[in-house]
Amino acid sequence: MFFWISSAAAGLSLCALVWVFTRPLAAPKAGDDSGAPPLKLVWPWVLALAPLCAPLVSWPAREYLRRRIQVAGLAGACLPEHIVALQCLAFAAAAAAGFALWSAAVGMSPLQGAALGLAGGLASMWWPRKWLRDLGLRRQALMLREFPFLLDMTTLCVEAGLNLQGALQQAAAHGPPGPLRSELRRALADMRAGMPRMQALNELAARTGLAAVRSLVTALMQADQLGMNLGPLLRSQSEQRRAERFLRAEKLALEAPVKMLFPMVFCIFPCTFLIIGFPIAVKLMGTQF
Repeated sequence: MFFWISSAAAGLSLCALVWVFTRPLAAPKAGDDSGAPPLKLVWPWVLALAPLCAPLVSWPAREYLRRRIQVAGLAGACLPEHIVALQCLAFAAAAAAGFALWSAAVGMSPLQGAALGLAGGLASMWWPRKWLRDLGLRRQALMLREFPFLLDMTTLCVEAGLNLQGALQQAAAHGPPGPLRSELRRALADMRAGMPRMQALNELAARTGLAAVRSLVTALMQADQLGMNLGPLLRSQSEQRRAERFLRAEKLALEAPVKMLFPMVFCIFPCTFLIIGFPIAVKLMGTQF
């Protein structure tokens, strides 16, 4: 009788455990869009854990993560507590993997297993922030590549007689597709919704996180306050951005030989020496025997 009661209790406990871990998958989330395809598998658990992690996020950390999320282009899909929840999940997964490795290993003490799980968990907590930072850097590189073309188009439209907002609309409509054009369209939508033009441009610079865009917005604000002509100002900004783009390309070209040094020394040269030296070694061994 005791065996059957124990089996029933174990079955109910297992069912409750499965229900707890699968409930985030079944819960409908209105407007749920993580914006990150690699995270779609764990995103339901991130959403379920985020309310518990929200009180643990300090205001400086929240502001730092908010800026990172904004630069990465996930402002509409991700919150700072989601990143903290992702860090907690990464810690738990790495600690569980360390415990499993300790269980499978032979001759490892429980203290060593706990230290391995703790070290793996602490190291894995760094990954979500690194992923967010790398995503933002890739997006900024794309925006920096698009910026000279959009600025040239805006300059041509202003010199042709359009006002600044009309020139920005032409650049957003006919510029190269990418994240910067999307951010420019969002700024224009804010202007149409009633936001002051300079405030919309300031938020555009904050969302991109680029010094070049911030410099342009500052120059436009000064020109607007002093009543300056925008044509020469935009032309000088356009020339400066093209010069900076050329310098960046020159810097990358100079860095290429240094980056090629490691694969050449450790991959190409050994194979070359092996191909050249093998026939010589065979001939020398043949003459000895």
